[in-house]
Amino acid sequence: MVIRDPVPVSAGSPAAGDPDTNYVFFENREALVLAGGGARAAYQVGVLKEIARWLPDGSPCPFEVLVGTSAGALNAAALAARAHCMTEAVAELLRVWEGFRLEQVVRVDPLTVLRASLHWLLSVFSGGWLAPPRALLDTAPLRELIASVIPIERIPASIAAGPVRALAVATTSYTTGRAVAFFEAAASTAGWSRVRRAGVHRAIDLEVLMASAAIPFIFPAARVDGDYYGDGAMRQLAPLSPAVHLGANRLLVVGTRADSAASPADGSVDTPPSPGHLLGFVLDSLFTDGLSIDLERLRQINGLLSEERYAPEPGRRPIEVLVIQPSEDPNVLARRHLGAMPRSLRTLLRTMGALEARGGLLASYLLFESAYTSELVRLGESDARARRDEITAFLGMPSR
Repeated sequence: MVIRDPVPVSAGSPAAGDPDTNYVFFENREALVLAGGGARAAYQVGVLKEIARWLPDGSPCPFEVLVGTSAGALNAAALAARAHCMTEAVAELLRVWEGFRLEQVVRVDPLTVLRASLHWLLSVFSGGWLAPPRALLDTAPLRELIASVIPIERIPASIAAGPVRALAVATTSYTTGRAVAFFEAAASTAGWSRVRRAGVHRAIDLEVLMASAAIPFIFPAARVDGDYYGDGAMRQLAPLSPAVHLGANRLLVVGTRADSAASPADGSVDTPPSPGHLLGFVLDSLFTDGLSIDLERLRQINGLLSEERYAPEPGRRPIEVLVIQPSEDPNVLARRHLGAMPRSLRTLLRTMGALEARGGLLASYLLFESAYTSELVRLGESDARARRDEITAFLGMPSR
């Protein structure tokens, strides 16, 4: 990923592009990249709350490019819709995440869960003659929540007026198998096409957000422009690339997995992993491995560019990245709050083996309960506060 110095452009002029990479280059532009992580995305809101606290009252969003995956896409869209005032945008996110109940995301009443379980059993006993359910859980409540708390209709005006210049939402196409980043930006901003991934200029609407948050197997796919799409983390080979394609060269990345996270296989090894544990393992890989690999690749390229023998050509430079990750393992935090989960869903997870001694990983992504999400918000605040000087210097904000 070689980035040449951007060509300065005026507010109304088209941006310069590199025909070899399809990247669009501007003057220094900051991007906020919010990784996926289900309920763990509450951590991102804590980080944003602390950043908003450092800004003068009434300040707009300090990021010109917003990129989100899964639940991170919902946070990014909420920021874009209220970009004129960072404090207002974060306050609305806090209202939701600190007051979360799982029934705001999925239907967890005993009858619905029992009906879904019986449907799976009947499908097995019928030898497949009865089609299985399209997903484990019904996300109709999440659709209603997004429609009520994110004023999606404001996003185009926010982008047209600034300060946000682009919003990208990562999805995965079940039709083509490609990672597709739907994005809203200036009309002159071109899409891109790469091996197994693409950028499509399109309005960010409810269907796109539902698609990005459609955790495979657990949440149903969403239909966008006639095709079915699911969680953007599934085929996300280069999660940082949408931000770069949209003109950013300074990326603040907020992840959802601690660098010191316990191994997904921690706990008893006397028995093979259960289906619930395996599903949690898969989700953990989906949400974290792509980002970790892309960050490692970017650091390697930046290291090469810093060596004189690789940088004789004027104008080449590295992309700056600052990564904020939880200082505590969300998996460990989730285990403290399993009792807050509705009994019907606890029973379902227990039958899958997701709550065994070596489990809890799956629950950490599905535990949309205020006791857990509020603790993650506080952790995000604390981690951002501990790195305040680093973050403010990176964003060019006044130091404390």
